[in-house]
Amino acid sequence: TEKLPRAQLLLLLLLARLPPISSSGLSSSLALFTDNVYRRCLANGTWALKGNYSMCKAILHEEKKSKMHYQIAVIINFLGHCISMVALLIAFFLFLCLRSIRCLRNIIHWNLITAFILRNATWFIVQMTMSPEVHESNVIWCRLVTASFNYFHSTNFFWMFGEGCYLHTAIVLTYSTDKLRKWMFICIGWCIPFPIIVAWAIGKLYYDNEKCWFGKRAGVYTDYIYQGPMILVLVINFIFLFNIVRILMTKLRASTTSETIQYRKAVKATLVLLPLLGITYMLFFVNPGEDEISQIVFIYFNSFLESFQGFFVSVFYCFLNSEVRSAVRKRFHRWQEQHSIRARMTQAMSIPTSPSRVSFHSIKQSTSL
Repeated sequence: TEKLPRAQLLLLLLLARLPPISSSGLSSSLALFTDNVYRRCLANGTWALKGNYSMCKAILHEEKKSKMHYQIAVIINFLGHCISMVALLIAFFLFLCLRSIRCLRNIIHWNLITAFILRNATWFIVQMTMSPEVHESNVIWCRLVTASFNYFHSTNFFWMFGEGCYLHTAIVLTYSTDKLRKWMFICIGWCIPFPIIVAWAIGKLYYDNEKCWFGKRAGVYTDYIYQGPMILVLVINFIFLFNIVRILMTKLRASTTSETIQYRKAVKATLVLLPLLGITYMLFFVNPGEDEISQIVFIYFNSFLESFQGFFVSVFYCFLNSEVRSAVRKRFHRWQEQHSIRARMTQAMSIPTSPSRVSFHSIKQSTSL
């Protein structure tokens, strides 16, 4: 024992203290302490021909399942962004064409829809241009794409903040709406996010300049430069909504004016959309854990809400907006009347008549018009 190394000596002493076990007992004991494959030692001192794989986990099967769920999530993301893009473009052109409903409230809706269009467009650019090779190369244009996507992502939240500010001013501070101007909301929605993203880009350039500025290194918190203001905007908007609902429950319950009805509908839309925006953003800070089911639920839930945000915004702020629907209905009736008049005139001109009857028929048509 004096010539043996210290580690081998300790191992011999440990084995000497263990009770003697048979070959079958040894295999069962090993099965308790490992999830790997093991081979039975037979009574004659030889090994079994085949190993026992009953304690192993199907790693390849799990990888296939996770890959399948990831591919389904990617399909949901692309489908949701495509549907959202179509709905957002329809809503954008409706607000563009219907000049009769242009007021400060609908201009805010229009800019919010525009911000979502630009965010979805940059999302498609990211999906089409980013690849593992581009990530590793960390070229300038891919960093600019990431910065653009984060900028338009921030504008979504600041325009939702503009929605909350307008509703809070119109309902809580009733006589202050005349002081509101369009340029104030443009500064909130488009201008304030710009220096925030510039500061974030500078922080990324000096402290985390890798992989096209996607993701973050451990111990580096530059992403909070733009995520912090977005979280603050969400918190303020929830405070606004709480105060607005409190006022609506007391002050505006008995009021039935058209303006009050519009405010109520706007509040309902914001009550639906703001939690959707907040929940999807807050999910990025949630760790689903190592449980397989929780990870699958997290992937599907997050993919659905993130990709269909633009669709929900279009539905609640445009397609269900009574002013937009009324204006579209009037425009359609006007077009229908003009089309029917043209059809009657074309039909009248195409009727074969004698020269004496043509003049009488034209006079009759002109007098009826």
